[in-house]
Amino acid sequence: MTDSVSKEHGTNEALLIIDMQIGCFHTPRYDSDNVISRINKLSHAFRSKNLPVIFIQHNGIKENYLLPGTKDFEIVRDLVISDADYTVEKTVNGAFYQTHLKELLDSLNVGTLYITGLATDFCVNATIHAALIEDFNIVVVSDCHTTADKVELSASDIIKFHNFIWSNLTPTKGSITLKTHEEVLN
Repeated sequence: MTDSVSKEHGTNEALLIIDMQIGCFHTPRYDSDNVISRINKLSHAFRSKNLPVIFIQHNGIKENYLLPGTKDFEIVRDLVISDADYTVEKTVNGAFYQTHLKELLDSLNVGTLYITGLATDFCVNATIHAALIEDFNIVVVSDCHTTADKVELSASDIIKFHNFIWSNLTPTKGSITLKTHEEVLN
């Protein structure tokens, strides 16, 4: 984990786990078992340092998908969840739009976000861009996000492409870097 601190936010770090919900996995996701295992390693490390772990859940009422109160809305069973973890519900791709995420991060004195989850090309990407606009330091955990194959691109290529894009974005007041889960843990 890093020592860099955004000038606009606090000094703590938080792990965001985006949309790792049962209903999202009805479609096969690239390397999902390994992504889940790596996210569990990260969440364990964050909890052991008393750093916040925040699950983002998509409320798909607009799409009649991932409806609160249904099994599909729940976090996948293989991800470890602690009573100390936080949950933020969202209704669009980006986790900051009309949610309490920014207020929660500010209340926890968070300046650096470690971003993981699903889907690389939708909710993870939108949340990264929104976090940049909010001037957070961002660490994209390059081997802890996943997606599905698309008509023209394999999931593996989509992940590689987005990791390239994110590693070349111009930061705002914060920073943006990519690290593997092992680099974060070390």
